[in-house]
Amino acid sequence: MAMTMHVDIVSAEHELFSGTAEVVIAPAVRGEVGIYPRHTQMITPLKPGEVRITKQGGEEESIYVSGGILEVQPHVVTILSDTAVRAHDLDEAAAMEAQKRAEQALKDKTGDMEEAEALAQLAEAAAQIHLIQKLRGKK
Repeated sequence: MAMTMHVDIVSAEHELFSGTAEVVIAPAVRGEVGIYPRHTQMITPLKPGEVRITKQGGEEESIYVSGGILEVQPHVVTILSDTAVRAHDLDEAAAMEAQKRAEQALKDKTGDMEEAEALAQLAEAAAQIHLIQKLRGKK
């Protein structure tokens, strides 16, 4: 029997995942991180992207996060994100539209705050589209 850890993924709206896992792969700001049971403690910011969870028995689950914080304890992994959505529930049309709006906002920039917000929205939309295309390739 493989060692496991408890994983919680929570968004501003609800708890999206709570269960045991053998491995968690997350999009940390400084690069993708792999978390295994008894991992050293750490806290790191996340960028928009895919969190991959390998559950007990080898089943995988993909969850999109808009960024957030990853906290690792020896037997517990917690991800807090403003937005978290199961990968198969992502809406490609909405992500494409969000990307177009963000690109247009960058072209029409009138202030620093608007530019930073548009860049953040563009990163989120691009991460969603990338994950949707990745999942489509697996089918």
